[in-house]
Amino acid sequence: MKKLPYKLTTLAMVLSLMATVSCSEYLDAPLENKILAEQTDYSQSQNMILLLNGAYSEFYGFQWETFPLISVRGDDVDPAGDQQVLFDTDEFNYGRSFWIYNSTWLNFYSDIMYWNGAIEEIQKYQEAGASASNAAQYIAEIKVMKGYNLLQLARLWNNILIPPSSDPNDLYEVELTPFNEVMQYISDQMDEAMPNLPNVRPNQRTDITGGVTRYTALAIKALANLEMGNYQATAEATGQIISSGEFMLENDYYQLFKIPGKLNNENLLEFQYSDFGAESGTSEKFPWQVYGPQAVGWQPAVPGSSGGWGFWEPTEKYVKFMLDRNDRKRLETTVLFTPDGISAIEADPDYANLPNWVTNVTPDGDTFGNAPRYNFLSGKHYLPTTQLTPGRFNYGENKNMIAIRYAEILLVHAEALVSGASSSVMSADEAVNAVRSRANLTPLNGVTLNEVLDEKFAEFGMEWGVRFFDLVRHGQTSELNYEGRSYQESDRFLPYPLDQVDILPQLQEASNQ
Repeated sequence: MKKLPYKLTTLAMVLSLMATVSCSEYLDAPLENKILAEQTDYSQSQNMILLLNGAYSEFYGFQWETFPLISVRGDDVDPAGDQQVLFDTDEFNYGRSFWIYNSTWLNFYSDIMYWNGAIEEIQKYQEAGASASNAAQYIAEIKVMKGYNLLQLARLWNNILIPPSSDPNDLYEVELTPFNEVMQYISDQMDEAMPNLPNVRPNQRTDITGGVTRYTALAIKALANLEMGNYQATAEATGQIISSGEFMLENDYYQLFKIPGKLNNENLLEFQYSDFGAESGTSEKFPWQVYGPQAVGWQPAVPGSSGGWGFWEPTEKYVKFMLDRNDRKRLETTVLFTPDGISAIEADPDYANLPNWVTNVTPDGDTFGNAPRYNFLSGKHYLPTTQLTPGRFNYGENKNMIAIRYAEILLVHAEALVSGASSSVMSADEAVNAVRSRANLTPLNGVTLNEVLDEKFAEFGMEWGVRFFDLVRHGQTSELNYEGRSYQESDRFLPYPLDQVDILPQLQEASNQ
């Protein structure tokens, strides 16, 4: 029997914990990966939480290529830089041998296998006398993380494998689960998890600040049901979040994606990173350099601050869409302009006279000059150099990555309602207008599906592929045919990675059909 790739076969976790280490040390900062030992003393129940810490570390530690692959196909973003695989994917030219496909597959599945192992170990602690309620909560939190990864896997690849255990070889024994059944599985898992999760905002947790809660599970349940077209279940899940009164939109949209936005009341799921406030030493950070400016033309307000690779670029289509709406607040936050980018927009006679607030200098004084790879950069992946911890110079260091926001809950609620669901919690108009009010836009009456999707386009540009998934879910894929692209119905899902097809017979069979 063939063995699975090394990354999956090394998921047996090894615990390197000292009995003298206090658990509280792991609760006030982003969590480091803790590996399980072959010989674990399960009577040391205080160590059980370290399995949860390791689970969060896996969750936050995905590789740089994962986010671009999820997000690249929408009409809000173009790839830049030298990764031809991203350009091909953005133009719906898929290849089974593309390395990014296999890497992203492994990133998600290695997490899931790790989490399965963590759950198995937590159950052993419980059998040895550890707190049953703590064990139930830790397992519930891990189920939420698994649900999020499975959601992304199915969105990318349609029918997927759901690993039943931590043993990689068990993957040979499971059948591919169809897309809608994956979504139902996620929804059911969230229902199982919710009774054991804290009923607070993530930023209200005192044990693991920013950790997942019942509301995170409700959000993932809503997204899974949205993908199934189960709009009533979507409205009910989002309605519970809205009616809780726990969440609110951050008025300062710009700072929401900066240091002041960390652990904001708007955030339901947030990948957390930290440089621990020190000018040197350990720093847990997201690979923000992917989205940073090339050195040429980069004039940071804080001298010596690093740029990046220039791999990610808002589209001219998005910029013009936002200008047409006079959506200044969100455009200034989402798009970083270069002089060439401004000139490219002005070359269109309809946009020859741009407002003076369209500039290549940010409100914090960082200047984005011309570069070979891009005309624009993503402001949601940008941290002002003035907000870097003194002594730190890496692009975006100490910035968190927001995954699910309350704004998405409101607009998904509206999407469900205009698609046929009902709710006594909030009308579609009220949900959409709450988001528009934050953007300083006039309210709408009798919102339609197109208006909801336009609002989501404006609100979530550059974020998590929201735009692409919206368009394919509602059959509005003609929007993806811009600048020479040609989307076909068969382009919704990626082909299984060739490296996985070669070793997993289920994928071989599905690929040959």
